[in-house]
Order: sequence, then structure tokens, then C-alpha cells
Amino acid sequence: MISTFSSDNFQTFCNHLSKKDKHLKAIIKQHGYPPMWTRKQGFETLILTILEQQVSLAAAFAAYKKLKATIGTVTPAKILHMSNEELRACYFTRQKQGYAKNLAEAFATKTLPWKQFPDMTDEEVRHHLTSIKGIGNWTADVYLMHALQRTDLFPLGDIALVNSLKETKQLQPHISKEEMLLIAEPWKPYRTIAAMILWHAYIKKRNIRIDA
Repeated sequence: MISTFSSDNFQTFCNHLSKKDKHLKAIIKQHGYPPMWTRKQGFETLILTILEQQVSLAAAFAAYKKLKATIGTVTPAKILHMSNEELRACYFTRQKQGYAKNLAEAFATKTLPWKQFPDMTDEEVRHHLTSIKGIGNWTADVYLMHALQRTDLFPLGDIALVNSLKETKQLQPHISKEEMLLIAEPWKPYRTIAAMILWHAYIKKRNIRIDA
């Protein structure tokens, strides 16, 4: 069964987690409910997520805004027609220029069945996305969480999430991913929502502004 969150159940899931975990409860008590971070399905969101790989949110959004100011609506055809120099002017690194072109080609040739993703399992979606060079598990996780609104992702490739988990649970700096997954195990099947609560704590603690 495919499980998703929406405005109808998001706070209910937050409340469920706060009853199971005193640390998540404390975050909600101090900072309120996290925003329900969602994005529209499709090409633009995947381009933004590629830009977010291994950089700050501020840097990724700056690049994305520059891209939109340059070409307007972000479409596969427009990306394919851009030169590497034009992409570089929009703050795409050499690697990300290639990743964007690979993604655009997959959309243009309809080899990526993204319109069927809502009916696929998480692992089926992951299989299709990671078949494209430049899209790894973190990018697939982010798309599953924010665009498809799946409830049970916990992307340990996300530095902010890992750091927030360590801070919240007062964990050792060099704790393994396997140990962190064990800590998150009781949060199933709502680990996405737990991740959003932890991101919320991370953002509030550092006074980070998100202007997406």
C-alpha cells in the first residue's frame, strides 16, 4: 500500500510521533509544527533537487532563480537547447550541467515514466530515477518525500538531517548510519514526517530562511 501525507493528516502524524518520542515532542513544543514542505511533481522539481546536491539551500535557490530569470519556465527542451556556458552562468557546475542534460533527455524522450510515479512503490520510483546519471538515492528520497509526499523516507545522505538527529538525540559524532536507522525504526511508517520535524529544529536553531 502506498502511504502519503497531506494537509488532512500531516499534523495527526506529527502528534503520533510526539507521543512516541519525547525529543520530537520537545521540538514541536518549542518550535510548533514543521511546515509541510511539498513541491510539484515533474521536471522543474528534479532540476531544483539536482541543484541542491551538496550545496546550501541558499546557493541552490540562487542558481534556480537565475535559471528561471534566464529561460522562464524550466522545461526539458529549454535545458537541452542551453549551452554549457549558459548553464554555467546560472551556477551549474560542470557535473550538474551533465546531470541536467541527462534528465532533460529522459523527459524529452519519455524514457522516464514520471507521470506513473504516483501509482508506483517507493522502490520502483527509486529504480527509475537512479537509472539517470546524476540522480542518486538522496535526490530520489527528496523527490519521494516532497513531490510524491510519501510518508516513510529517512535520507541519511542529508547532512542537515543527520546533524539534527545527532543534536536532538545527543549522539556520538561518529555514529554509524546503521545505528541511526535503528534510532529511526520506531518512527515507521512516518519517518518522512520525523525527518521534517528534525529539519524544522535544524532550521529554527540556526535562523535559516528558506525563500524557495
